[in-house]
Amino acid sequence: MRNALVGLGLGLLLGSASWGSAVTLTVDCGAGSGYELCQQGVNRWARQTSNSAKFFESPNNSGDHLGVIQQQLAAKSSDIDVYLLDIVWPGLLVDQLVNLTGKVPAAEVNRHFRGIVDANTVDGKLVSLPWFTDAGLLYYRTDLLKKYGYASAPKTWAELTAMAQKVQAGERKTNAQFAGYVWQGKNYEGLTCDALEWISSFGGGAIVDAGGKVTIDNAKAAAALDMAASWINTISPKGVTTYGEEEARGIFQSGNALFMRNWPYAWANGQSDDSKVKGKIAVAPLPSGGGKAAAALGGWNMGVNLYSKNQEAAISLIRYMTGPAEQKIRAVEGSYNPTIQTLYRDKDIIAKNPFMGQLESVFTGAVARPSGPTKAKYNQVSQAFANSVTSVLTGKVKGQAAVSKLAADLSRIKGRGW
Repeated sequence: MRNALVGLGLGLLLGSASWGSAVTLTVDCGAGSGYELCQQGVNRWARQTSNSAKFFESPNNSGDHLGVIQQQLAAKSSDIDVYLLDIVWPGLLVDQLVNLTGKVPAAEVNRHFRGIVDANTVDGKLVSLPWFTDAGLLYYRTDLLKKYGYASAPKTWAELTAMAQKVQAGERKTNAQFAGYVWQGKNYEGLTCDALEWISSFGGGAIVDAGGKVTIDNAKAAAALDMAASWINTISPKGVTTYGEEEARGIFQSGNALFMRNWPYAWANGQSDDSKVKGKIAVAPLPSGGGKAAAALGGWNMGVNLYSKNQEAAISLIRYMTGPAEQKIRAVEGSYNPTIQTLYRDKDIIAKNPFMGQLESVFTGAVARPSGPTKAKYNQVSQAFANSVTSVLTGKVKGQAAVSKLAADLSRIKGRGW
């Protein structure tokens, strides 16, 4: 099947190397389990274009990865031609990446989910192309919903709360550790994602709007935070304020929770042979708080170093790597979520990853963190937001006081502009 996939659309993208003589590109292929798949894709492009490639294996920690990129770009180094970029980095690196607007056909850009393209666009500049994506999902125990008389997953946070209370009360008769709902409550970037989902689903905005205006100080945002605080020590363990993705997954996968918020990666783990919930779980969009259900946008993208000496070849490479043929291979062989909307209806992908068929609507409506409008100050914004949310979750303040103080803090961070 792979040969058929590789043949999809290569004539349009590749042909012969239009930039002249053959070149050698150095490509940041990330780290971990996806490194080899990235290498394989780059090498397919190299063979088709009679070019060659070298590879950079970045640190596995996202913050360290960003630090390496920033160090190299600050030195105007041309050592690496193509970088892998987290979805929240384009605003930080916009001035040192090639502007792809006009260099990549609009038809290619438009086949990706709109929200992901928007997150890769800063001040009208498209600085990276979507490679694979993530968005927050609700995982749930199908056997327990059936046991307690529920026909489907909750559509609202109020429904989730009521269902979690009922099932938790019943299950604790035989399992004192059972929790209704686990999620990411630790003070870190994961909490920014979870809390953005709550607030957006209540109609409370996205902290800072696309125009750079601080919008967090509103009653709906406050209500969303108060709701989350009400879960702690009721349907969620008191220790949830120390949980990251893996802590939540460990509890859910061991059979000790009804609902879990996590990223798509948790599906494969939950279906592994050592999982106590194998065959008993499903995924659904996260609930709504009265507005439109929202999932925080994650994922990785490919951009071209502004100081690369091989920009045309590098652009050809990222067009190929982010195109449908490679995205399909990665979905089938590595369970990476495509950024191209039509692939969520591809029979080969669905056969290998049944849950992906349920995700198209999630990614269509995914909400981006405000990294684009806040640019180089995004990390400060995210930390201030997470600190504020933590103050509500730990009972130090109520939601309205927290968002009012946060708005003042963000205005100070913004200063004369982002």
